[in-house]
Amino acid sequence: MDFLLEALTNWLKEMLVGGIMSNLSGMFDSVNQQVADISVQVGQTPQGWNGSIFNMIENLSNSIMVPIAGVILAIVMTVDLIQMIADKNNLHDVDTWMIFKWVFKSAAAILIVTNTWNIVMGVFDMAQSVVAQA
Repeated sequence: MDFLLEALTNWLKEMLVGGIMSNLSGMFDSVNQQVADISVQVGQTPQGWNGSIFNMIENLSNSIMVPIAGVILAIVMTVDLIQMIADKNNLHDVDTWMIFKWVFKSAAAILIVTNTWNIVMGVFDMAQSVVAQA
């Protein structure tokens, strides 16, 4: 009688383990396929995803955003220069390092504003390379 009970228990155990393993392997295969599909979409460049929208955004950035940022930068740097001169008693105590500091700040800000699109695209390219290597 123990032989029959043991055989029935082994058969039931093998059936349950086999069913669970096939369900889990199917689920893992499905998850791996979905991850592969997502990595293909995430790994696309903005030009590859939709080139016309990419060109439109680039043109908007270069023709609208950069001039607006340039005007704002000019106002901010002019106010900064006026405050710097007024703080030092109308050029009575102005050192040359203050002028050099202001010129350096202005040059750095102009460099960042004019290369904003290149900086953003560099971030996209870096992220794409990270996704491609993963």
